[in-house]
Amino acid sequence: MNVKTVLILLVVALATIFALVCVLLTRGRAPSPCQHRPPAQEDSGDSLVFADLTPEEMVQVVRYLQGHLGVQLVDASRAKPSDNCVASVDVQVPPKAEVLRFLDGGGTRPPREALAVLYFGNQAEPNVTEYVVGPLPTPVYHRDVTVQKYGGKVPYHRRPVTGKEYVDIDALIQRELSKAPRFLAACCQSDGTDLAALTTAPRGFKSGDRMTWFVLFHNVAGTGYFLSPVGLEVLVDHGDLQVSQWRLRQVFYNGQYFASTGELESKFVANLLEVVKIEKPQAETVLGSLRPQRPPGSPGPLQYEPQGPRYSITDNRVTFQGWSIAFGMNLNSGPRFFDIRYRGERIVYELSLQEALAMYGSNCPGGMSTRYLDGSFGIGRFAYELVRGLDCPYTATYVDRHYLAESDTPKTNQKSLCIFEHDTAIPLRRHFSDSQSFYYGGLRKNTLVIRAISTLINYDYVWDFMFHGNGAMEVRVHATGYISTSFLHGQGTNYGNRVGPHTLGTIHLHHIHYKVDLDVDGQLNSVETQDMEYKLVKAPWSMENTIERPQLRRERLENEDKAAFPLNARMPRYVSFASSKTNKWGHPRSYRIQIISFAGQHLPVSSPMERSISWGRYQLAVTRRKEEEPTSTSVYNQNDPWTPTVAFADFINNETIINKDLVAWISVGFLHVPHAEDVPNTVTVGTGVGFFLRPYNYFDKDPSVDSPDGVYFSKGQDAGDCKNNPLACLPTTATCAPQLPPFHYGGFLNL
Repeated sequence: MNVKTVLILLVVALATIFALVCVLLTRGRAPSPCQHRPPAQEDSGDSLVFADLTPEEMVQVVRYLQGHLGVQLVDASRAKPSDNCVASVDVQVPPKAEVLRFLDGGGTRPPREALAVLYFGNQAEPNVTEYVVGPLPTPVYHRDVTVQKYGGKVPYHRRPVTGKEYVDIDALIQRELSKAPRFLAACCQSDGTDLAALTTAPRGFKSGDRMTWFVLFHNVAGTGYFLSPVGLEVLVDHGDLQVSQWRLRQVFYNGQYFASTGELESKFVANLLEVVKIEKPQAETVLGSLRPQRPPGSPGPLQYEPQGPRYSITDNRVTFQGWSIAFGMNLNSGPRFFDIRYRGERIVYELSLQEALAMYGSNCPGGMSTRYLDGSFGIGRFAYELVRGLDCPYTATYVDRHYLAESDTPKTNQKSLCIFEHDTAIPLRRHFSDSQSFYYGGLRKNTLVIRAISTLINYDYVWDFMFHGNGAMEVRVHATGYISTSFLHGQGTNYGNRVGPHTLGTIHLHHIHYKVDLDVDGQLNSVETQDMEYKLVKAPWSMENTIERPQLRRERLENEDKAAFPLNARMPRYVSFASSKTNKWGHPRSYRIQIISFAGQHLPVSSPMERSISWGRYQLAVTRRKEEEPTSTSVYNQNDPWTPTVAFADFINNETIINKDLVAWISVGFLHVPHAEDVPNTVTVGTGVGFFLRPYNYFDKDPSVDSPDGVYFSKGQDAGDCKNNPLACLPTTATCAPQLPPFHYGGFLNL
């Protein structure tokens, strides 16, 4: 045997010994506590029937329209009012009956289609037209659905204002401001170019008007200009198709109205104008600065999953501990969810945000006339990238959203939706037994959260949709961002509080509207209410005495009128969607609607624009579900609220609602009287409103008893033993600190 052979045999022997040692050392050893344990995934692809359009699909729709409409289309980013353009493209969700035949009945998948909105300014009768285009990804047909949806063509003046239109308006304002140089220098230390113009809405007093008050503010880079009004407001008439025909119609300054900036300048030069001199704010001292006033301290608590996320995301569906939710984002109305199931049973077919209304009061024209319908601006479109570690937990899953609006090119809001499991730091349920037997049992309140945040001019709305371990859903919105303000003059404090040297924080209402298409144990449901009353009875064991006995008052509501509960009026404490089927104990399987709101008063019904927001009349209204009533409002209502394209009040016509496919329309909101602590920003503390959808006799017992997170130990057990108590395992699993991804932010890319 030569030396080479000996060496080879020695190497083989050593390798064998090493392998045996490894096997012996690892035999019987539990898997590492830090090992990622991904949950089981559902990947049928059925949820794609609801999926938002991909950028590639949007491009194909635009190309098809450019080649098949027989008219010249100008890119909306540069289109004039007298041009034709594609305003937006979004998914056209198929009819519910078709979807359910596919999901539940083994039917064919509905064709995938898009809804394209076009502005036709270059026509004899300019109008807004909506087309359904399909099938995707390669369209071959389109059909005009405008008359079908709205009963006629949409008048051109109802179209939302585009970014290009705002640019042209700003140029007009700058030209007009240049006619008052001495006034601007005296009042505002400005030549006008450093003033920001804030739009108001609606735009006039009657159908066909397109005249907008713009409020002027000192604009300091890196700060919120909304808190620095200079007292100057201008009314711009931009209704003509020719930009050259637009005019400045009125000027307001410090309580007085003028026909033009030229008249304003003349009055100033003639010393006939009282001028309030405002110093130009500096970045270091301006009211709207969000720059930290102190250096960073030690980091706060960090939430993370020791063994990775316990939820799973496939395409547009997320699953978590029995929950299954298809998610999406409408570019106008914002977050929307479909086919929400718990333990395999559909509870909600559609849960979607409909509208966000902000209505202001002031003694300045811009403030007193403002009724923002944020859907017309784009609740989904302006849901920008979320800041990791602040807007959502650092380790949340971040999802991109795509949209096509005012451009032929799709845009992406990166990481604009976040999904995470949240430890609420409170028990979902617990009990410590100190009598008869001694034990402790409980369950942490962990919930799945899907969140987006929309920045709508000055306000930021945090949209939360939460799914709890007991089968309950929670919908909540918080308002933050900047208050909108007016210049303080005269009796201004009748409309708010002074929050700066010349700044009035103006009273306003926030009203938010949601659509909830509940399918509780099937499509056919009824509405049942329960409340309490006291009944004075004689005590059966002591007839000479009486007792006030609480008892239930139950009612099944027969028609839509009875199920329309006015805002701020008394409503039964229990309102439920009930199935005709019962649980084990003989009660109808139901889900209860529980509203948390402290809304201000609704606009008087006598107002000529009230019908455009008539959904706000009701804290809850239940109607028969109809394919022709998909939304409670329209983006066209903002610029013509006097002849609304969609009037929710028409949905309520006393139809029967017993054992029918029903929709709950829910309004929540709050009255906001700004105060000093709203500077620089409104905080989310106390501004959260929303509602719960809670199982009510839907199950035979609380389904959370099947949670793998339950804790139970008794007096005779060693609670510190990991086998008896999963909380005792935490010292080991807590060593599994995650490798955090590097911080990156690209939210300014699409501005």
